[in-house]
Amino acid sequence: MTNISRLFDFPYFQLEKYNSIPDALVTKYNGVWVKTSTEEYISKANAISRALLRLDVVVNDKIAVISSSNRTEWNIIDIGILQVGAQNVPIYPTISEDDYEYILNHSGAIYCFVSDAEVLRKVNLIKDKVPHLKEVYAFDEISNCKNWTELLSLGEDLSNQNRVIERKNNVRTDDLATIIYTSGTTGKPKGVMLSHKNIVSNVIGSAPRIPFEAGKTRALSFLPICHIFERMILYLYQYYGVSVYFGESIDKIGNNLKEVKPNVITAVPRLLEKVYDSIYAKGTELKGIKKMLFFWSINLGLRYKPYGANGIGYELQLKIARKLIFSKWKDGLGGNLDLMVSGSAALQPRLARIFAAAEIPVMEGYGLTETSPVISVNCMSNRGFKVGTVGKAIDNVIVKIAADGEILCKGPNVMLGYYKDEKLTNDVIKDDFFHTGDIGLIDDEGFLKITDRKKEMFKTSGGKYIAPQLLENTMKQSRFIEQIMVIGDGEKMPAAFIQPNFSFIKDWGKIHGITVGSTNGEIISNPKVNERIQEEINHLNQKFGNWEQIKRFELTPDIWSIEGGHLTPTLKLKRKIVLEKYKDLYVKIYGQS
Repeated sequence: MTNISRLFDFPYFQLEKYNSIPDALVTKYNGVWVKTSTEEYISKANAISRALLRLDVVVNDKIAVISSSNRTEWNIIDIGILQVGAQNVPIYPTISEDDYEYILNHSGAIYCFVSDAEVLRKVNLIKDKVPHLKEVYAFDEISNCKNWTELLSLGEDLSNQNRVIERKNNVRTDDLATIIYTSGTTGKPKGVMLSHKNIVSNVIGSAPRIPFEAGKTRALSFLPICHIFERMILYLYQYYGVSVYFGESIDKIGNNLKEVKPNVITAVPRLLEKVYDSIYAKGTELKGIKKMLFFWSINLGLRYKPYGANGIGYELQLKIARKLIFSKWKDGLGGNLDLMVSGSAALQPRLARIFAAAEIPVMEGYGLTETSPVISVNCMSNRGFKVGTVGKAIDNVIVKIAADGEILCKGPNVMLGYYKDEKLTNDVIKDDFFHTGDIGLIDDEGFLKITDRKKEMFKTSGGKYIAPQLLENTMKQSRFIEQIMVIGDGEKMPAAFIQPNFSFIKDWGKIHGITVGSTNGEIISNPKVNERIQEEINHLNQKFGNWEQIKRFELTPDIWSIEGGHLTPTLKLKRKIVLEKYKDLYVKIYGQS
């Protein structure tokens, strides 16, 4: 059996252990799901490797890959690049042209693969400013652009396959595999250098936490593969012989779930919030006994505790709720979904409870790009699931809490460093421990709990510490609040900028006979809307001490988005930018500073 020590070992391991899985990788083209077997996956990856050698790609050359959606081609190119000792530099498709230019120049990428015309347009805008970029290849058929299939053709000739094998054999587990540029909430992107060993160790360490039935599981993949979370999961799928279907786009996930009927998906909390809100909204439209049963089940689910901790009476009621109500939730998500893995941001405990009650448990984990990424993750086996935590540290990773509460991590998953930035590397890796920048604690059962970002905590003028993420995650439980950012560093009290859930507010207005307005500007200036949101904040404020409570807020008319600069590609708040965008609202709240 293939010994897995480099990333390109995963498909070969899959071939040996499970034979050739007919739907190892599946992408939808022109409305048809097209399957690629394990054997074809490896064959095409080798063709790409042979082509790259013919293009004179040498060891440690950098090749950028930018794709708007996850697709089979990305994985083939990835293995093809890695086998020749070069490095894959994945780039978020949604970042600005300036960031494209910076990353392509900083990494020194000599070739670039793009998915579609829009990504190509952005690359073409800055291509003249990237002198070492030799050529761009597209996955889609685009006029005036070379296509990736030209490389498959170039690699058809097997005469240099021995050179590919030689290159593969010379790649060591400690060698650099990829540079992933973190979006960051401030400043220029940082190039995180991850070795083969970093990511392989993370896959092997995480594997026992994910209870797949090897060779008999189907996954739907739609989180950006350029992020290490989804990329590591894809290697994990290959390790377990999982059939991977690539979602078309976020807005088509509902349809794709019904078509693919996956057993597992990965998700971010914001998506799970939207799924829950959609289900809840449908429940409000029910009538009579159906509506009563729906909300009885919701209230039951919100009290869920794992491992029968609520007692036999609760479990009997839950069994009824699952049969009558929650089974329909599962049907709406394809019917076979047994597991969702969540990362990137904090999951609201109520969502962990309600989805577990519905027999679609969300296994929340924690990690960073710099840790390849998983540090800890919940799992259902061995009593490893605890609501409100991010689970226990995975095998081979050591976690400790510093004196100031910062979470420190040590293990084979910790990055090699930041590309071309030794000082920044030395700032975050000390005595082999990576300093995460997150504040947390380990409880008496060994579960890790994240409380906030070290750099995001602030003090009011009264000297009281405020943990904004705790407040924000609580406030987003309100269906009236889509996005929120807590402010007040050095001020007398905390306040917040809020992007309302405009579509929900319009529905709320119709139900209650209230004219809320037709534009976002009219909605945020509507006194009744402001009063209703104030009620929500007053209610949720009760969970916090008086000094922590949000005393004032201002509504914003914009939809906070990646494109608008409010959010990073992983949907985290760009706090400094949001603060700058709404400085007039800040003055309105606090006065001139």
